[in-house]
Amino acid sequence: MMSDQPTEPIEEELSSNELREQRLENAKRLEELGYPSYGRAYKHDGTLDSIEANHEDGKPIRIAGRLVAKRDMGKSIFGHLQDGSGRFQIYIKKNDVGDEAFDAFKILDIGDIIGITGELFTTQKGEHTAKTKTWTLLTKSLLPLPAKWSGLQDVEIRLRQRYLDLIANADVKKVFDQRIAIVRVLREYLQERDFVEVETPMMQHMAGGAAATPFETHYNALSCDMSLRIAPELYLKRLLVGGFDKVFELNRNFRNEGLSRNHNPEFTMLEVYQAFGDVNSMIELVQGMICAAADSVMGTRKVGTESEPIDLDNWRTVPYYELIEEVAGAGFQKLSLEEQAAKARELGCHIDDTWNQVEITQEIFEKCIERTLIDPTFVTRLPAELVPLARRCADDESLVDVYELIIGGKEISPGYTELNDAIDQLQRFVDQSDGDDSKIDHDFVTSLEHGMPPAGGLGLGVDRLVMCLTGAESIRDVILFPQLKPKA
Repeated sequence: MMSDQPTEPIEEELSSNELREQRLENAKRLEELGYPSYGRAYKHDGTLDSIEANHEDGKPIRIAGRLVAKRDMGKSIFGHLQDGSGRFQIYIKKNDVGDEAFDAFKILDIGDIIGITGELFTTQKGEHTAKTKTWTLLTKSLLPLPAKWSGLQDVEIRLRQRYLDLIANADVKKVFDQRIAIVRVLREYLQERDFVEVETPMMQHMAGGAAATPFETHYNALSCDMSLRIAPELYLKRLLVGGFDKVFELNRNFRNEGLSRNHNPEFTMLEVYQAFGDVNSMIELVQGMICAAADSVMGTRKVGTESEPIDLDNWRTVPYYELIEEVAGAGFQKLSLEEQAAKARELGCHIDDTWNQVEITQEIFEKCIERTLIDPTFVTRLPAELVPLARRCADDESLVDVYELIIGGKEISPGYTELNDAIDQLQRFVDQSDGDDSKIDHDFVTSLEHGMPPAGGLGLGVDRLVMCLTGAESIRDVILFPQLKPKA
């Protein structure tokens, strides 16, 4: 018995221009038969996966989707339609639709978008199928889909033409569906705890809230230079001053820096601030959010990859200098600057002769420690020089009351007991600016002088979180349209 399964589409070895000309000719033939290339709105009975889930033999149906496969069996044709939810089999028989409609259907190309009316039935092989009574051409595809239907393999094409990647690779579409669901869970988790979502400027006179190189532009109407924001932090803290006690923003940040597996110059960040909170309330909040996203979207807390599994039931909290001494040896902090530099070089770190103790230890952390922290690790009590917007530890003013959450060897989230001392904040800005007053956000300092309540705050890198939960190898795999160098 001949199979009712449609075959994979096979394109002839033609150039792109030849294929396009061939499809233009098919469009002309279809129009002559009464099937114009571009239809209008088409009322249908839902997504294809919902049709599959609610299948009932004999049920009248209206469906729509992209024709992704077809098999001509003489007087009948089996095919598959695909939409954003999945695929569904269709069947068209010459005796049911008439000679003209059947002959026109045979002219359709893989990639054309059509609508179908008919009724549901189940084939002898047990596949749910729509038996066609009438069909409508909704959009004529003038260029072919990837010839290798088992998956678009060319990475360059996948990233530059993401729409083809989404059509051809079901696993890619699944990752972005998961990303959408993860973002939804994060929002719902915060809103259920009375946090309100706000929006702050993306164009700023002074890009603050992090140490990074901004993208710069010019505002013609105000005749002044502006920067795309590198973080929303300083504006969200202004809202704490103004009486918003629980706020969050989930939006884009922009940093004019390198591209890598873990970095994209345009990225999505969640920032959260809670009046009368501290670093401990932020630890509780971020752990709860991440576990809720894993439970709801992934259905498990065992995430990551087979080669590098992540256990979201195994959270660790450890001070920064304790990790340094685990690698560099006990008593490292008591060594002279020269001895610390020598030890760091023994560990394979590049150390500049002008670096101070904090710069040396941070190099050890980034090069020798961070990538080894696979299960969730809150690294606490960092040197104050590394985090100028956090409050100092009560028992040691050289340290700040913060965490850096590392998962899968990547920093996912920083969280602070926020600094609300305006005088201390100004001095730290001065120290950070190397005496350049133009780099100091005096307006933010003024807001602190009006009084900001004690607060906790956190940032959560959404792209990196999605990487950890889905096991994606690169940040480009979880951003629909990652930044790429223009084609030559």
